Amino acid sequence: MHHLLRLVLEQKDLSRAGELFSLDDSEIEVCLSEALEQIKLISSSPDYQMNDNDQAVVEICITRITSAIRETESIEKHGKALIDLWESCLEHNLKPFCKDEDTPHAKIASDIMSCILQNYNRPPIIALAVPVAVKFLQRGNKELCRNLSSYLSLAAISKAELLAEHTESIVKSILQGKKYLYNTFCV
Repeated sequence: MHHLLRLVLEQKDLSRAGELFSLDDSEIEVCLSEALEQIKLISSSPDYQMNDNDQAVVEICITRITSAIRETESIEKHGKALIDLWESCLEHNLKPFCKDEDTPHAKIASDIMSCILQNYNRPPIIALAVPVAVKFLQRGNKELCRNLSSYLSLAAISKAELLAEHTESIVKSILQGKKYLYNTFCV
């Protein structure tokens, strides 16, 4: 792993996290899967939800990592690690604390979802992502579900058969009143 990225993640050094944006994408691209594993460890710690420093470090690192993945077009290389981190968010509370404030894990899920599902035209990535994506429909975060419905509709246009086996979960979500899914898939 790049020494700066390792320093920021291992020491949770928020004061150095901004320096990650001064690195060239190619300098850190080779170690992004390893960095995502380290982020998964940090975000899974028992005190993560109450630790503002750790949350800020994770948010900055995810922003830098997803940017590097987009710029180097290396989603196929790091997609599995991204999806693993995304799926780990399902183990935590995703329902907002108050009306306009997402939980730390919902923020992670949102950033990663965007990076992964913007690649709806890459069937190998979408094939890995869709089974995880539909799990988020039942987790009680309306904003995540709303955004997810848009991405799932793009995936359906590109590769409908990937969603076919998840029809029951999607229909169940529609029947539970998720109108944005109805508008996406039924109108």
